[in-house]
Amino acid sequence: MLPSPNLDDRRFQDLVDDAKRLVAHYCPEWTDHNVSDPGVTLIETFAFMVDELFYRLNRVPDRLYVAFLELLGVTLHPPTAASVELFMRLSAPQPDVVVIPKGTEASTRRTEEEEAVVFATTRELTVPPRRLAHVLTQADGAAAVPRTEALHGDGSFACFGAPPVPGDALLLGLNDAAPSCAVVVRFECEVRGVGVNPNNPPLVWEAWDGDSWVPSDLDSDGTGGLNRPGDVVIHLPHRHAASVQGGTRAGWLRCRVVEPLPGYPSYSASPIVHSAGAFTIGGSVPAVHAEAIYDEVVGMSEGVPGQSFELGRHPVLPGGDDFIVEVAAGSGWGTWTEVDSFAGSDPDDCVVVLDRASGVVHFPPAVREPDGSLRSYGAVPPAGSPIRIPRYRTGGGPKGNVAARALSVLRSSIPFVNSVENRRGAHGGVAGETIEQAKERGPLALRTRDRAITAEDYEQLAKRAAPDIARVRCIPADAAEEAGGVRILVVPAAVPDMDNRLTFRDLVPDAEILAKVADYLDERRPVGARLMVEPPFYRGVTVVAQLTARPRVSPERLRADALRALYSYFDPIRGGPDGEGWPFGRPVHAGEVHAVLQSLAGTEIVDEVYVFAADPLTGKRGEPQQRIEVNRNALVFSFDHRVRVSEGA
Repeated sequence: MLPSPNLDDRRFQDLVDDAKRLVAHYCPEWTDHNVSDPGVTLIETFAFMVDELFYRLNRVPDRLYVAFLELLGVTLHPPTAASVELFMRLSAPQPDVVVIPKGTEASTRRTEEEEAVVFATTRELTVPPRRLAHVLTQADGAAAVPRTEALHGDGSFACFGAPPVPGDALLLGLNDAAPSCAVVVRFECEVRGVGVNPNNPPLVWEAWDGDSWVPSDLDSDGTGGLNRPGDVVIHLPHRHAASVQGGTRAGWLRCRVVEPLPGYPSYSASPIVHSAGAFTIGGSVPAVHAEAIYDEVVGMSEGVPGQSFELGRHPVLPGGDDFIVEVAAGSGWGTWTEVDSFAGSDPDDCVVVLDRASGVVHFPPAVREPDGSLRSYGAVPPAGSPIRIPRYRTGGGPKGNVAARALSVLRSSIPFVNSVENRRGAHGGVAGETIEQAKERGPLALRTRDRAITAEDYEQLAKRAAPDIARVRCIPADAAEEAGGVRILVVPAAVPDMDNRLTFRDLVPDAEILAKVADYLDERRPVGARLMVEPPFYRGVTVVAQLTARPRVSPERLRADALRALYSYFDPIRGGPDGEGWPFGRPVHAGEVHAVLQSLAGTEIVDEVYVFAADPLTGKRGEPQQRIEVNRNALVFSFDHRVRVSEGA
């Protein structure tokens, strides 16, 4: 049952009391206000009738409530489209550049129960041929040493120092940059880098983006930490750029020794490399859960103000290219651009307003002024002119939040492209706003009136600018040089994998989202207020626990359940005590970790619990603590929890 809107909260006694106060003001000689007075009887009669009207008014149907919201300028938010990066793998290394055009489609597999979920790339992807041109070794704090013998296979060398220490690096230079590409580095190695776990060696792969070394995704390591012949597949960042390292210009990437994780050994001797080579095998490109509609004719103009035309498909997704309408004019087409409101438009402005939820295009109206004249708030398309939409996107919603590697069907035929997959789960797909949600937002929108004054105003307007973000927090800038500034902390709508894990990269909003929020708020902030839109600070937390399973409970099953529970509880978006996201600034206690693990059905006893503060960027951990403090404007992030389970008696 829908809750009844409370448009007027006055009841019978409130109306009677208000009337008696007005009587005392306008007719002071009327002093008998007892219930026996005939005048009071009339007041109570009218109060009873008005109370009945209020009761009926407060039960208006949703259709009328939506009409009230529209009068306030509140329309339902359309769904937003999930986004993901698609990895396009080539069938084999190619001697020429492979171009994958914008709009290439990939989808999930269609089943008897579910339709395929389709994603389309948002830009062109170029996969150039690349080869390994330079090899250098660099001890921590020392100069780089060329290793030309690795290119010809006529010698061997130690990758790192003797023994290897954190900071030692192997530098690999491609003949040019390969942004967004996946590079295969083929090694001929000797089993000499002993002492490490081949499944988790203390190595990180990085690439130079023109300004600094940035982490690169390691797809697979067939060498076991440079300990045997094999291939290493690395995904280079979008900003990979050629630069000079060790006096040599190339597209650089490097393998660097780091501190091993707790419980894992480090190198006791350096790996030995006999030869190395490299080639590109594919690339990654952004894609969205949307279908593009091209050159749709929506009707013919009647030449009158206030015309509306409904699109063939709705909702219309925000983002991407600007929404424009084309009207036939002579031998060509005139362009009409989208605006938020017709207010302030001149009579000759070619503008339209689009209701994205219902897919209706509104042309400017004409309003009669007090002197009887008509004021046009935009140009009117000539009568008989065809109206078309050159391109718009439809789709979106939570259906697009697919799991990692769910997109495996290449719907567009691209030469030399063998397969497609999403290495991470898609995120950002949000359902369209419901009437109940609009009822809650309507009073807030009326109060803010499109102006940001209080912290709540900034947060409400930020969500309006980007409905696909999960959380927003507005705080005053704390630096002295930023006095009078406002910081907007944005948390994107990341989707966990099957084990409830989030990657740190998914919790950092895209530059496009930050720019969209900043531009929207910049037009609505007070004059003189400085605005900074950025991600929040995340305090990494690692839990190490020892459990004893109940009799006849699988230790592996309990371990998996315990890890899922920990990643779910310390989730900045869906975790916390109330399940609505970890509260900003809430500290982490070892006691609540104990409670989460003890509540699992298969747990007999929680033997040990250690909580570590961790840096999610470097992976470094501190000492075990009973309480980890979190900055009042920071959130927690689960970083590599470890659980051991022993069998019960």
